[in-house]
Amino acid sequence: MEYRIEDLAHHSGATVRTIRAYQDRGLLPRPERRGRANVYGDAHLARLRQIADLLDRGYTLASIKELLEAWDAGRGLGGVLGLVAEVDGPWTDEKADRITRAELDAAFGGTPDEAAVADAVALGVLEPVPGREDEYLVPSPQELSVAVELYAAGVPLLAISGHLRELRGQVEHIAARFLEFTTEHVFARYLDHHPPTEADAAEAASLVRKLRPLAQQSVDAELARAMRLFATKHLRQHLETGEAPRAAEEPHYVALPASTMQAVRALVGEDNAAAFIAAAAEREVQTRRLDAFAGNPGRIS
Repeated sequence: MEYRIEDLAHHSGATVRTIRAYQDRGLLPRPERRGRANVYGDAHLARLRQIADLLDRGYTLASIKELLEAWDAGRGLGGVLGLVAEVDGPWTDEKADRITRAELDAAFGGTPDEAAVADAVALGVLEPVPGREDEYLVPSPQELSVAVELYAAGVPLLAISGHLRELRGQVEHIAARFLEFTTEHVFARYLDHHPPTEADAAEAASLVRKLRPLAQQSVDAELARAMRLFATKHLRQHLETGEAPRAAEEPHYVALPASTMQAVRALVGEDNAAAFIAAAAEREVQTRRLDAFAGNPGRIS
């Protein structure tokens, strides 16, 4: 991905002034010069995040410079920082894009919708460009394109954003589970000692590169299987009864914090975790319903 200095500042959390100061002190490589513009890349963003991380750990800028120089020379913390850079790098080949407010309004029917734009910004589908009120950065043009197509097909913007929130929660749960079991079965042997040795960190970084596409490949395969299964089922039921299946008849998946799941598994075991959570939720619903009846004796819903 390529960045202007303002975009780099936005993504890294550093100010433009700080970025230039890091360049002057030799902490950050100079950008590529294209005509009159300076162009930064993912390596610059990763370096800024490394500097921020080391500052948080209590290192001075002078110490950080020595560490980074050692890394650039292939010595010292090269393996560790290389692993950090590998994990912190892009996990997709998709390139960010920009869109003007006029283009955005045109893509969604031509009528400005301030609430919808604010919602898209809150979701991270759009990111304001500092100093450019009429322009937005689009981290995932594919995601925005999906929204445009759904809207053109008749899906309201509110429903699209609600669907994205639900989908994001489920995908984040999948990502957390993938990281948990790959850490347990693959990376634990490299990361048991803190910090890992140079060789172990380098080997772990190599494995990250190899395993990185596996999560998306497995999700793509399972999504294709599930879509075929449920689309066929929905169509058959619709054709046979003339009614679309009710959403309540299908399971609804909710992402839970990893700490919650660990506590439940420790309490009732892996095989009983789902049933326990469902029973606990049902008991809470029933309790609140009883409380409502007690507070409103004449009301039954």
